[in-house]
Amino acid sequence: LASEAKKIAARGPKIRWAGYLSTTAVYGNHDGKWVDERTATAPTTRRGTLRVQAEQGWAALANSAGFPLRVFRLAGIYGPGRGPLAQLASGSKRIVLKKNQVFNRIHVDDIANVLRASIEVSTQEPIYNVCDDLPAPPERVIEFAARLIGTEIPEAVPFERSELSPMARSFYSESKRVSNELMKRDLIKELQYPDFFAGLAELAKSMPNSSEKAD
Repeated sequence: LASEAKKIAARGPKIRWAGYLSTTAVYGNHDGKWVDERTATAPTTRRGTLRVQAEQGWAALANSAGFPLRVFRLAGIYGPGRGPLAQLASGSKRIVLKKNQVFNRIHVDDIANVLRASIEVSTQEPIYNVCDDLPAPPERVIEFAARLIGTEIPEAVPFERSELSPMARSFYSESKRVSNELMKRDLIKELQYPDFFAGLAELAKSMPNSSEKAD
């Protein structure tokens, strides 16, 4: 943004829509409680801190150059080739147990649908959470995914003994439930994949050795 700000500002009057894809990590840890767009940003990870700085930089540029900006705070992204199904298939996924750990997810197709709707709708809020309807603990998602493709459920390891990478450990440092009410009010009334059950079930159809035993 710093290197291209002048070029973007020069086109400011011609820009009809600009969107920045941020992350729900900007809210930090809330011990499983609900957050929404009115919740103050309080990141606890470097990733979240950098995203807050980027949001502020884009907002300042949009304000000075006079173009509309929408910030989209995305939950954990999954889709074809990305997420628990792909990780289970490759043998790289395991269950890490941490008390009260919960977070939202979002299918990549729903992200695209939200962005398309945002471009088409003129009156909007400046910030939207983009996430599914069902925040859930990671072990519940992995167990469901394993049943879907008929693979063994990975052994559960306590967080304290998990030996996660610094990046993976940062995801477990925050627990929260994220509201998508504003997104559904203004942009799309219903998600294509409102929860991980629907999203993973659809993805499993294109994978070998999938099973219909999960429910």
